[in-house]
Amino acid sequence: MSFRPEITVAALVQQQDRFLMVEERASGRVVLNQPAGHLEDGESLAEAVIRETLEETAWAVEPVAVTGVYLWQSPLNSKTFLRVAFAVRCLQHDPQRELDKGILRAMWMSRDDLLAEHARLRSPMVLDCIDDYLAGRRYPLDVLRALHRLPEERGVSAL
Repeated sequence: MSFRPEITVAALVQQQDRFLMVEERASGRVVLNQPAGHLEDGESLAEAVIRETLEETAWAVEPVAVTGVYLWQSPLNSKTFLRVAFAVRCLQHDPQRELDKGILRAMWMSRDDLLAEHARLRSPMVLDCIDDYLAGRRYPLDVLRALHRLPEERGVSAL
């Protein structure tokens, strides 16, 4: 059996002292999470966070920085997740847009609100991402690179 972590992205969207969160159904529970989801074939990490945020919250956003990269293994099913979290800026909201399947609602919550709902957090990464964001962790977007050229086009041989 080979080890294959699932690659996910998450959006950290702050307005005043509140963060954009989603209430969603996952593994038979109603949980709280940032707008987040899996990287799809052919998209960059930044494109994934834009798409996931729009699908889950109806907010169009623009990534401005990377706030962290997190590796976590679920004790429930032993799946391992590699999450790239982004600080993003809201551009526009479409209140008529239908939200993704499984998303019950999008809402704005403070860190204290989330702490009070700690048992409902989808994973420990939710609060860790917010704490890193609040601590001012910001890395330039160009730290993430998607290489689209074939190895031989870059002067190296393919494996």
